[in-house]
Amino acid sequence: MHLKKHIPILEWLPNYKKSWLKSDLFAGLTIGVILIPQGIAYAIIAGLPPIYGLYTAMIPQIVYAFLGTSRQLAIGPAAMDSLIVASGIGMLAAIGSEHFIVLAVLLAFMVGFIQVLFGVFRLGFLVNFLSKPVISGFTSGSAVIIGMNQMGNLLGIDLERSNRVQTLLFEIFEKISHIHWPTTLIGIISILVIIGIKKVSKKIPASLVIVVLGISFVYWLHLDMQGVTILGEIPRGLPSFVIPTFDKAFIEELSGLALTLGLIGFMEAISIAKSIEVKHNNYNVEANKELVALGFSNMVGSFFQTYPATAGFARTAVNDQSGAKTPLSSLFAALIIGLSLLFLTPAFFFLPKAALAAVIIVAAFGLLDFSMPKNLLNYNKRDLIILNSTLLITVFVGIKEGILFGIVLSLVMLIYKTTKPHMAILGNVPGTHFYRNIKRFNDVIIQDEILIVRFDAQLYFANTSYFKDKLKQFAREKGPKLKLIIIDGESLNALDSSAIYTLDEIHDFFSSKGITLVFTGLKGPVRDTLVQSKLMKKIRYDHCFMSNDEAVKCFKENCFELPKGYSYQEYTKQSNR
Repeated sequence: MHLKKHIPILEWLPNYKKSWLKSDLFAGLTIGVILIPQGIAYAIIAGLPPIYGLYTAMIPQIVYAFLGTSRQLAIGPAAMDSLIVASGIGMLAAIGSEHFIVLAVLLAFMVGFIQVLFGVFRLGFLVNFLSKPVISGFTSGSAVIIGMNQMGNLLGIDLERSNRVQTLLFEIFEKISHIHWPTTLIGIISILVIIGIKKVSKKIPASLVIVVLGISFVYWLHLDMQGVTILGEIPRGLPSFVIPTFDKAFIEELSGLALTLGLIGFMEAISIAKSIEVKHNNYNVEANKELVALGFSNMVGSFFQTYPATAGFARTAVNDQSGAKTPLSSLFAALIIGLSLLFLTPAFFFLPKAALAAVIIVAAFGLLDFSMPKNLLNYNKRDLIILNSTLLITVFVGIKEGILFGIVLSLVMLIYKTTKPHMAILGNVPGTHFYRNIKRFNDVIIQDEILIVRFDAQLYFANTSYFKDKLKQFAREKGPKLKLIIIDGESLNALDSSAIYTLDEIHDFFSSKGITLVFTGLKGPVRDTLVQSKLMKKIRYDHCFMSNDEAVKCFKENCFELPKGYSYQEYTKQSNR
């Protein structure tokens, strides 16, 4: 029973139904054939030999099948993560070199180790620091960089890999006269065919179709003899067991990159898993278990020469649409890739790089997010600034810089927003006991002697000065007739020490001017803080009410003149006798 809690396969496998086998087999075959060209293409994005993409498409999903809580999630290499691998390790080693490969494999272990730690200590919430606008801007920026880096293969010209779009554009402009038109034609036709197939049916593995067609045309028409660049030889055989190089200097160099990839990889996986989970009612995706599953997938994979893996939305959607019932489909997919490694790698020799570039460019275009900026323009300009800033920094400065800038800007915006939260003056809705914002309700009743204020945030050190200044401003605007200030505490969630000192100061200030300060609707934790700080004795228990209506009635009936400790509730009971 205890093992079932930690190893999900022990839960679903004993309850496996024979009727599911056909669906899992079909889905596994489909994902397997999709992952073959994807693995090769994404390895090229990562700056690794194609074989490492196939290793990464195979091993991590075998591990995930045993430990993952999602039954349709398809684990393997991903475009954005591959780009981060290339940009991060590219600063430490030459792209494609032996040292680069060693670092990529070690990075997979480190990413997995961090994810497992986060899962064990239930730190999955940290991914919340990657807000939706940051992720959208970063993803779109990465998509642009991914696509631009493939323009060399698409146009048949030599381009240096770069993470800055202006550098790539300048180099393309310099070499525009050297375009190899047969290569370009192959690339453009491949893009059009992939798009066409996807419009007909998403279940058809468009990328595999292009790979087969590309190999066939190059082989039969001898296009490699005419200058069309081909993939060349891919080693045959399953990945061997190799212990990653655990060098202290390497680990220190990769630590920041590993943390970034660990969070981004988990964010991708959990968001995809949750989006698929809503279509099924026979299992629940658990975030911290997903961290552990994804972490072990990367850790175990690193011993078989994989680089960091995560979920892919497109292949997960296809897996679900193909009828996958359990993670057994992932095992079938891994079997297809294993058979390809054993017997089919020679077939990829004549694969034109232009066709692979087409696969990558179409995948990158799918990462572009056009809907969120459009929506944010209508209702949240601040988040739109965060999104566009992250995108621009990612595109023009760098990948890591883009996401770091986005996170910092989000936190700065959050802090700024909490220093000046929404604060409203309330009036009585005629004929009811409700009190609402006077700026939103035109017909509310406002009394010259009463000021009712609602502060819609936690009151803490960053916004106490704003609260105090606004309250005094509202009081000045009321004029000399003001006798009562009611602070509506319905939206107050917590108080820190700065808030306590500020409330004490406000109470003394208005008391000195003959203005009574009372509170309504205070939550339990807020009342507890007031009591524990001894401030409640000064405020007085009988100056705390359940509602604004009760406080206003008390004022009208002069019950504030009652002896200290004599509550309004007691007064009303005696009045009704």
